Amino acid sequence: MFAMEIMKLSRTLIPTFILGLFAVLAIGSVFAAELNKAAKELAKLDDEWSACSVKKDFDALASYYADDARVYPPNEAIVVGREAAKKMWATALADPSVSLSWKTVTAEVAKSGDFGVTAGTYLLSFKGADGKMVTEHGKYLCVWKKDAQGKWKSIHDTWNSDSK
Repeated sequence: MFAMEIMKLSRTLIPTFILGLFAVLAIGSVFAAELNKAAKELAKLDDEWSACSVKKDFDALASYYADDARVYPPNEAIVVGREAAKKMWATALADPSVSLSWKTVTAEVAKSGDFGVTAGTYLLSFKGADGKMVTEHGKYLCVWKKDAQGKWKSIHDTWNSDSK
């Protein structure tokens, strides 16, 4: 008799368990898709930021930084704040021969949805002291945070050359 009750119970519990498992997996898939969508949006934003560098639009370039952003240029002191970052980029890209662009290789967004990271490669070209064009390849890492208006802003930005 006890075995019969267990059999009846298992006929009810197993389908319920399977249905619940599918529900959890479906919700997890939707959540993963939302994270993936947010990461793609962040990667697109990072690529748009690169376009500002190519155009040497320093106001637009600086607008991607948070007010209190920290920028870590190679072999230089840390640059703190949006306005200081704007000045740094205006100085670094002032020479007409200088060209800088980057391409996002990976982007991730935290489950909370308010922090993200982009990383990728950059290409820097400039005229060397001998008058010949120099090309530098490197990589970068940028930490992003959503501001009070829900817009992504760079809070930490660093890069370095692949060359030795």
